[in-house]
Amino acid sequence: MESIIEDIRNRASEKGKTIVFPETDDPRILQAACHLVTQDICDVILIGDEKEVNKKAKEEKVKLPAAIQYHSTAEVTEEMVTHLYNRRKHKEISRYEAEQKLSQDSLYFGAALVAVGVADGCVAGSLATTGEVIRAAIHNIGLREGTDIVSSTFLMALKDGQVLTYADCGVVPYPDEKELADIAIESARTHRLLMQEEATVAMLSFSTKGSAKHEKTQLVTNALEKVQKKAPELQIDGELQFDAAFVPEVAKRKAPESNVAGKANTFIFPNLDAGNIAYKITERLAGASATGPILQGLAHPMMDLSRGCSWQDIVNASCVAILFAGQTS
Repeated sequence: MESIIEDIRNRASEKGKTIVFPETDDPRILQAACHLVTQDICDVILIGDEKEVNKKAKEEKVKLPAAIQYHSTAEVTEEMVTHLYNRRKHKEISRYEAEQKLSQDSLYFGAALVAVGVADGCVAGSLATTGEVIRAAIHNIGLREGTDIVSSTFLMALKDGQVLTYADCGVVPYPDEKELADIAIESARTHRLLMQEEATVAMLSFSTKGSAKHEKTQLVTNALEKVQKKAPELQIDGELQFDAAFVPEVAKRKAPESNVAGKANTFIFPNLDAGNIAYKITERLAGASATGPILQGLAHPMMDLSRGCSWQDIVNASCVAILFAGQTS
């Protein structure tokens, strides 16, 4: 995984982007911000009063570079208010309520800075829940054109050097066939962007090519049909069991006519139970390194962190956000 992460960091450092961090009470955020700026990876905006943030940094023995920018939630602009109001007025939110939300919720403030172009991406979730991060992102940033759902991927680096993409392992509990199709398309895009190779996508099930008949396998095949209509250029197949998707010898027996079986690098699980369990098993039993969750489907990048993350994980998430920035259209 180190070589992959190093490559992502190197590519991110060439982009000249700005990342905003709402959770400046967290010393891990401060350490990550320090590293990003001192290593010339990106510019950084910290949300909070400059004196208070630096006081916190001093207590944590983190020396924040002078180049870091600060934005207090008291500095809500008309542009930010108008943007949120226009996005949420169908829910009968008033301009006053939009301004209050932005001034009281640093996640909303950070997402709004991305939405109006002050920052290129936002990284949060070291203190907030995934639901809170996604809500702020959807309300302020919105979805990328062509998709109707926010989902997530994990990059799984195996000991033999292979890097696989798993989805969805962190956001959508029980996707319907349209949502599953969107997850597949977005995950292929994520794999292509981060790994710089074409995605070969397997829609996973407990059945391979009709070996079992069940409403759940039918959902997967229906999702596959939707992907093939919406993104005919994708190399994708299903329904496939994991061994048929991953092991060439098994693929020859179970799905000999498939152009994906035995060669897949992007795996779409039928629900969150399967995806979450699979990534943790791969991590713990196979000794793989996991990078994620990587949020996908947004108009501009906002990355979610695990609350157990290290400051290095925050740096990595920031670099992923940078690569997503400018690639969201």
